[in-house]
Amino acid sequence: MPRNTLTYEKREQTVWLTLNRPTRGNNIDLEFTNELRDACREINEEDAVKAVIITGTGDTFCTGANLNELLALTMDELRRSNPANLASNAVASINCPSIAAVNGDALGAGLELALACDIRVASKNARFGFPETSYGLIPGGGGTQRLPRIIGRGKATEMILTASIIEAEEAYQVGLISRVVSVDRLIEEAAAIAERLVSRAPIAVRYSKEAVYKGIDMTLDQGLRLEADLSFLLQTTADRDEGIKAFLKKRKPQFKGE
Repeated sequence: MPRNTLTYEKREQTVWLTLNRPTRGNNIDLEFTNELRDACREINEEDAVKAVIITGTGDTFCTGANLNELLALTMDELRRSNPANLASNAVASINCPSIAAVNGDALGAGLELALACDIRVASKNARFGFPETSYGLIPGGGGTQRLPRIIGRGKATEMILTASIIEAEEAYQVGLISRVVSVDRLIEEAAAIAERLVSRAPIAVRYSKEAVYKGIDMTLDQGLRLEADLSFLLQTTADRDEGIKAFLKKRKPQFKGE
């Protein structure tokens, strides 16, 4: 399927989604959102895909929503089809692990896109922030909810209320990203993480992701029961038997997702 705003490239068991409008800061509008949602649906329909990497073309990851388009939307249209919300929810709906390879500024809806991924790595030139309050807005694509869950309420509140922009090193220190690398190593680093994910038992990876995301909104006892239930289900899989046999025989496991 031809796409105008992003590229979809499958490399073995990893899909690379690249935001591809560098002259517009890879910004988010309805056209991009529709293409991204289609791409995410396609990923979920392909059992062979075990990891997704999202990055940007040029020296920018994503500078946020297209403000001109937002101004043109009616209140009803905005309520039903906020591009930032639709885009981040599409990424969050991806079944397999997703990695944001942040190659430059991730601002506003661009940061929300990165927050919807499971893992975030960034180049040293990347910056992060929510400028919305300086426009008379608030983050509308999940930023007020996902950022506090990732870095804690205190720092998240400061960033959102003051519209402050932080550098990659500070983003690493507060836990917003898991590592910082040089610009020329970012793609290599993201690919290495994806390779490790692909080598793991896919059902176990999926259940681990479910336990983390669902459990964080539960009480500790409820979360522990969810973890126990998912662990029990894994005992019935062929991958579990293969993993134990491979460990005992000191060989590489051959997981089939069964």
